[in-house]
Amino acid sequence: MSLFAENRRRLCERLRANSKLARNSIVVLQGGEQTQRYCTDTDQLFRQESFFHWSFGVTEAGCYGAIDVDTGKAIIFVPKLPDSYATWMGKIHSREHFKEKYAVNEVHYTCDIADVLSNMRPSTLLTLRGLNTDSGSTCREASFEGISQFQVNNTLLHPEIVECRLLKTDMELEVLRYTNRISSEAHKEIMKHVKPGKKEYEMESLFQHYCYTHGGMRHTSYTCICGSGNNSSVLHYGHAAAPNDKTIEDGDMCLFDMGGEYYCYSSDITCSFPANGKFTADQRAIYDAVLKSSRAVMAAVKPGVVWPDMHRLADRVHLEELTRIGILRGSVDDMMKVHLGAVFMPHGLGHLLGIDVHDVGGYPEGVDRIDAPGLKSLRTARLLQERMVLTIEPGIYFIDHLLDQALADPAQRCFINNETLQRFRGFGGVRIEDDIAVTASGMELLTCVPRTADQIETFMAEAHNSCKAFDHQASQKL
Repeated sequence: MSLFAENRRRLCERLRANSKLARNSIVVLQGGEQTQRYCTDTDQLFRQESFFHWSFGVTEAGCYGAIDVDTGKAIIFVPKLPDSYATWMGKIHSREHFKEKYAVNEVHYTCDIADVLSNMRPSTLLTLRGLNTDSGSTCREASFEGISQFQVNNTLLHPEIVECRLLKTDMELEVLRYTNRISSEAHKEIMKHVKPGKKEYEMESLFQHYCYTHGGMRHTSYTCICGSGNNSSVLHYGHAAAPNDKTIEDGDMCLFDMGGEYYCYSSDITCSFPANGKFTADQRAIYDAVLKSSRAVMAAVKPGVVWPDMHRLADRVHLEELTRIGILRGSVDDMMKVHLGAVFMPHGLGHLLGIDVHDVGGYPEGVDRIDAPGLKSLRTARLLQERMVLTIEPGIYFIDHLLDQALADPAQRCFINNETLQRFRGFGGVRIEDDIAVTASGMELLTCVPRTADQIETFMAEAHNSCKAFDHQASQKL
């Protein structure tokens, strides 16, 4: 709970430095509510609202929280549960239980929130209303019966709490190291067990099982992407219309993008490797090109770097390598001018990471989205700062839709060697995604998985040989 107390302290400190803040202001946040599946009585698995979790760490649904900005005093409001709860859901805990559990100053019932706040005589209630620049949705503003009697400001809090969430504390970084360690080991478990003939969803299931069993991660950070063969070129594969259900075939490239979530803190890791454990010459060439761009960006990351420049760097390395392979020809500088890189990497290089996998703070006031292919998909265009946590996830994909568009565009098709390109139709794609924390002089790599093609082949061969030896010993005993 000291992690969340530190978050509240930082928020109050930042708010007090805002000249627009009136004395005796109180932050009021509303937590998430338990929801049911459509019109049924079947509960959806609850996950706390992110801003509320960042501030209090409360795992229960239906709660509110208040913070006195002047003093830092923290109050939680919990639902007053009916007696029947004890029959169906378990013990009804006292207010003192929640006070101790969440290390706050006071706990009251949600039905008393108006009276409790009124007795504090606040000049202003600060409620949360602002745009999430990733989803385009507006976050939910706290509302309760009796709020109309208070002076409410719903514009001041959002930009300040977002900036607090942007830069991680030492304790938050420790949790993010943990999510990466467990998720990295889960990805390695996939590499040990993948083989032609298995279903993509078997790998998804194994990843989730490992994260839950070994890391206590009941949630994943997002819907798992387990693309094999041409599915590895589908950027958000794994959704309801494409539910990780293909049979993995010999010769397929696998692109598995999965991250476990611990106590709402996320990880986001992508590993790409051949299903049979051995790269073909073409697979190795594309993989090495993506790895080269990943490492070039990592070498350049430090405070003060402009994130779109890192995207441009990855694009340049990709175009240079695709030219070396023979898929492209001509001047890379001229290719950059016509945004040819976006044909092969249409998504942004990476994004902020924290309590949300696409964490808040990407486009604050004064930071504009760049309206250009590829760059417009960046989830942030900020200057990098120490304690930011981001993903670095370059990729090269052979997406027929984009390739056909490029071949129909005179400005782009002049650079494409269509004869060589045909060899890569149906190849799929390669993405290498790592999570990093920006340090004072560079970056810390949080993800730890085999990354070079040689490391991947060695790791998978040793794992498969170990499994064969175990199977042989087991059969002899039988």
